Amino acid sequence: MSKAAAAQQRILTKKWYLYLTEFFAGMSVMAVELGASRLLAPYFSSSQIVWTIIIGTIMIAMALGNVWGGRSADRNPNPDKLYGRMLVAAVWIAAIPFVGKMVIVGISALLVMTVNTNFLIWAAFLSCMIVFVYPLFLLGTVTPSLVKFSVSSLDDSGKTVGTLGAANTIGSIIGTFIPTFVSIPAVGTAATFVIFSGILLLLSAVYFISVRRGAVKVTVSVILFAVCSVSAMSIGFAFWEKHLTLEDESVYNYLQVQEDDSRVILSTNVLFGVQSVYIKDDALTGMYYDYALAAPMMLAQQEQLDLLVLGMGTGTYAAQCRRYFSDMHIEGVEIDEKITGLARDYFALPDDIPVTTYDGRAFLSGTDKQYDVIMVDAYQDITIPFQMSSKEFFTTVRRHLKENGVMIVNMNMISQDENGINAYLQDTIASVFGYVYTADVQGATNRELFASDNPEIAENLRRNTANEENPELAAMLEKVLGRLVPYTAGSRILTDDRAPVELLGMQTIDAMISRELEYYRDKFAKEGIKGLIG
Repeated sequence: MSKAAAAQQRILTKKWYLYLTEFFAGMSVMAVELGASRLLAPYFSSSQIVWTIIIGTIMIAMALGNVWGGRSADRNPNPDKLYGRMLVAAVWIAAIPFVGKMVIVGISALLVMTVNTNFLIWAAFLSCMIVFVYPLFLLGTVTPSLVKFSVSSLDDSGKTVGTLGAANTIGSIIGTFIPTFVSIPAVGTAATFVIFSGILLLLSAVYFISVRRGAVKVTVSVILFAVCSVSAMSIGFAFWEKHLTLEDESVYNYLQVQEDDSRVILSTNVLFGVQSVYIKDDALTGMYYDYALAAPMMLAQQEQLDLLVLGMGTGTYAAQCRRYFSDMHIEGVEIDEKITGLARDYFALPDDIPVTTYDGRAFLSGTDKQYDVIMVDAYQDITIPFQMSSKEFFTTVRRHLKENGVMIVNMNMISQDENGINAYLQDTIASVFGYVYTADVQGATNRELFASDNPEIAENLRRNTANEENPELAAMLEKVLGRLVPYTAGSRILTDDRAPVELLGMQTIDAMISRELEYYRDKFAKEGIKGLIG
């Protein structure tokens, strides 16, 4: 027996090393799965649809890997093959933050010109298939291969397989918690991919060094890993943007801040636009926040009002209310503490406006306080929390309004579809409140909804607008009045038990994309790629 063969035999008799391999393989699979959600979220949202696609494709990859790995181990039970596959998986995973972002953008650009329906599903699915399936297929071969190497007799096969399964499960548990609570918040998604790929690389390298062969494989893998790691850390999610003030991640969101001489913008999604804006000269924003200023004016009096903002974001609406209603008491709820920090640092949110880091519905459930105005601004493109879209939620909001109080809801996606997401939200709200009005924001995809049990809210708005002394605010309120439409309740009700907001939102996104890109599709159909470039 050669020295290399003897060394290989020795490492195979050390079952603890095989168990360690299984442990870190399980850990890496879960870390990649969670990293996948964070890589896709800035482009496609973090909705249940995207999570379903991620989990489904990864399970496909693992199943195929299990089958192929078992057959391969039976044909050629050589651990060099297994640890060689782990080297390839390690390098591939390290490349994901760099190459994966380009693949996602490329697929999105291609599909947006060719697919009319289910854009989000197709884009997310193809991205997952191209970026994640192959390395996880390779990791799926680990378990059947290790079973082949570690089971020495039928007498202890059950114990051995059980221990391998336990090692994989424990690794998976740890691989679930570390990215979410440690690595992603501390160093980001790209570094998380690099860390776990480095673990796989180290594990494989130790094996090849121990058996005294594979030096070329290991050397090439280390060089590629180093190149991929540097590249991964040098590219952002919006890599085409050259003048970002800040690009960061939190437990909940991708965060992008852009600043120029006139304004500061926060985006939490690369593809779906602006989430918050701060105008430096204290002018109106031209966005939905301006329309929302009508809510306090729907009350009989505007003195000593209490305002609660669910989904505070960077506090644009709160700051505007402070500007135009100086004696208003304002507080907010924002689930993402990092966004609140950005609000203080970049968006001039006053320090005396308190913000509670909590889920909006949970906050209401834990307080008895009532408010004159409650702003619900927690819908982020297709990512609509189902628990904040149901009849039960809006009933809770109603209980926290003072007599004749007003709720305002910012709905992001305008749709004329009679069965679209807005129709369901409006019917649900109208089943709770006696009087509902909507106003579409000019030049935007937002619709503001005002709801109250006070039949006089529209008349109050007209009277208070006529008496408003600030010409800028008065002109804005006149615009809202011109767009204000009463809403009649329908029967499309969302409940805690049934609220398919992701599917409804996806349908609306498809319609918006189709409508916005009709010109470019016609151009492409008639003139090809040269027409688009021209």
